[in-house]
Amino acid sequence: MPSPLHDTLNLMFRNRPQLATEMLRDQLGVDVPGGLPVQLVSNELNDRPSQDLRPDTVITVGPRHAPVHAIIVEIQRKREEGKRRQLSRYVAALWLQLSCPVTALVICPDADTAAWAAEPIRTNLPGTTLTCQVIGPEQVPPVTDPVAAAARPELAALSVMTHGEHVPVVEAFMAALEHLPGEHASQYYEYAYRLAPLAAQLVMEKLMESAAWPVYSPFARQHYGKGLQAGRTEGLEEGLQEGLQEGLQEGLAKGLAKGLAKGLAKGEARAVLTILQARGIPVSDADRTRITMCTDLDRLDEWTRRAVTATSAADLFSDEPERPTG
Repeated sequence: MPSPLHDTLNLMFRNRPQLATEMLRDQLGVDVPGGLPVQLVSNELNDRPSQDLRPDTVITVGPRHAPVHAIIVEIQRKREEGKRRQLSRYVAALWLQLSCPVTALVICPDADTAAWAAEPIRTNLPGTTLTCQVIGPEQVPPVTDPVAAAARPELAALSVMTHGEHVPVVEAFMAALEHLPGEHASQYYEYAYRLAPLAAQLVMEKLMESAAWPVYSPFARQHYGKGLQAGRTEGLEEGLQEGLQEGLQEGLAKGLAKGLAKGLAKGEARAVLTILQARGIPVSDADRTRITMCTDLDRLDEWTRRAVTATSAADLFSDEPERPTG
């Protein structure tokens, strides 16, 4: 069953089929004819009475009625032995249909699947072996220059997918959005956010929040601060429940106010710990207690911002006196 990651990658190639030729030429060194029109064509490769053959995306280079090269783009998230036979059939069917060279381009988000997809596919037709061209993490460079990211936003989005644990990659992508038209910025933000690992999503959200980013689209509005807000909401609800209980004894208004303050603090503390966990930064019991027991919202907000770029939990507390919080 297709996943959001699969659908997003597929949409990228369908919206801009030139991306397939650029990746083959620039990342893999495949000799794809240049200076010719590139277009999306039907992915129905059926030659009745065969079974239905529907690869993810089919692109042709050259005149539509007489293409000089064809590319099958397939998104592969995991090893599937049955897919190897499918890829062979896809290529054979398209070659029979168009009578031109056909390249199978497989996009793999993780290195293990990429290595598997790059293995030659030997068929039971004597002398016929298919070798796919594969884009995996090793073939996608970490894009840390905002100018380069703005020049090739699709590659920058893929870089967030494969190297999103490195904050400079996410920062370069987000900075590049400022140089794109609003409509394009929205589209590429959505691509990158859907493709990004959790740590990168949290960094994207915090960068948007701290830099007063415009919320470009309904999707961006929906996902703006989602990871951070989840922790804050959970903490707020917990605090309000406690406040209601205390309100029975101390007075409803006073209890609710106390619960709201406690809930906001707990939510901010959860956001700090969520970012550190997603970025793989260890937190000692003492530091965890210091964060969760803090009730100073300004201090917690500053810790949340620092967590985006911190290399250790100690970076959160720099320039602060070593004293108990709460």
